[in-house]
Amino acid sequence: MKLSPAKILEKAESLRWHLPQNADDRISESLYASAAELASRNTKKNGGTFRKTWQRSLDKILTGKLTGPLSMLAIFSAILWITIEGANVPSALLGDFLIGKICPLLRSAAAALSVSPWIAGICIDGIYLSTAWVISVMLPPMAIFFPLFTILEDFGYLPRVAFNLDRAFQKVGAHGKQALTMSMGLGCNAAGVIACRIIDSPRERLVAILTNNFSLCNGRWPTQILIATVFIGALVPPFLSGIAAAASVAAVACLGFGLTFASSWLLSRTLLKGESSTFSLELPPYRPPSILRTLYTSLIDRTLFVLWRAIVFAAPAGAVIWLSANVSIGDATLAAWAINALSPLAWLMGLTGVVLLAYIVAIPANEIIIPTVLMLTVQYAGLSGFGDGAGVMFETGDQNLRAILDAGGWTLLTGVCLMLFSLAHNPCSTTIYTIYKETGSWKWTAFATFFPLLIGFFLCVSVAFVWRLLV
Repeated sequence: MKLSPAKILEKAESLRWHLPQNADDRISESLYASAAELASRNTKKNGGTFRKTWQRSLDKILTGKLTGPLSMLAIFSAILWITIEGANVPSALLGDFLIGKICPLLRSAAAALSVSPWIAGICIDGIYLSTAWVISVMLPPMAIFFPLFTILEDFGYLPRVAFNLDRAFQKVGAHGKQALTMSMGLGCNAAGVIACRIIDSPRERLVAILTNNFSLCNGRWPTQILIATVFIGALVPPFLSGIAAAASVAAVACLGFGLTFASSWLLSRTLLKGESSTFSLELPPYRPPSILRTLYTSLIDRTLFVLWRAIVFAAPAGAVIWLSANVSIGDATLAAWAINALSPLAWLMGLTGVVLLAYIVAIPANEIIIPTVLMLTVQYAGLSGFGDGAGVMFETGDQNLRAILDAGGWTLLTGVCLMLFSLAHNPCSTTIYTIYKETGSWKWTAFATFFPLLIGFFLCVSVAFVWRLLV
């Protein structure tokens, strides 16, 4: 017999009168109890409730409003400290082997084979030395930083970084995932540019690419640390010099983060207008990293890939540096002519002509800035007892370094402005090439090259003006 809807409701209502008054509550309680039992059984089967509990507790710390940023700062500071401290010994060993032992053997072999001094100079003192500097300075820190970064990635911490900084980046019109690309830029800006592929929005990906250069890469850390130690550390008692130098370098790195936010805000409201997109970020569970995968990803896909690109660009730069110091026009070398031409602009920026020339000829790799500065200073100032000759890059201890720089007309203002210019200047050739490969546009590549240079010029000129006004 087919019942109408009205009859069905009538019979349901009549049955309801035969149920206890608290039937609804009992049914609800029974359903909740069954659900809890089912969840408990499955949770235990998948690893127990303890794992869920400690993951929630860890998330309260790593993603909290106050503890999240603090823990993020502490973790990345620890990684940078491990990278810098851990790279000192292997960098020294590599430098001693490649430059202290192999280079003299190559010179002896060239002399024994009666190779032309010009060919030997270009090939050994130019091309070989520049690549040896890049390898000895770049390889150890990248071999430490990238595995540590990959461990954080595999562990599941990097999505928490994006979660912590998502709101800040959205306020400046950028994407929350830019926090990850900015962090990757601390190891290498070229790798940071490649990492921008994780951002789906083309506009926000371009913003991340154009501003990645404000992250201090490992090629610029040696310059920052060395100048801070020699100039900033000398302002305080010896037992505080290390703290003062580290604090000044940290301040420059924080300024870089500030420039990233400021330039992202500016681009999002001018050349790259648009609303910041939202993204659904699911925080993955914490999991132990895979050692083999970590080593392969960090050493093969990242370290060797970036190092090879740097070597390709550094080799011809070494030849240019040697030629500029050995080819003369009239009574002065090409380097001397360039230094004299750049000196007025350099004075306006609180720098020296030697520094600006070093940054021009060492565009392929920031790692050879200090050796190039020392070589050019010794030659231009006519100093003796330092280095192995014109066009031969070298490094020295802090005392000799200060003596060379003082003879080259350096002051505390020069050191401060160099730290600022080291933060905000054009990307290295490897990064420039990577930007072109990622954007496919020479227009945006040129903008990414000159935009930070303009910011660095403005910073240095402003600091130099105020400094001279007050001092």
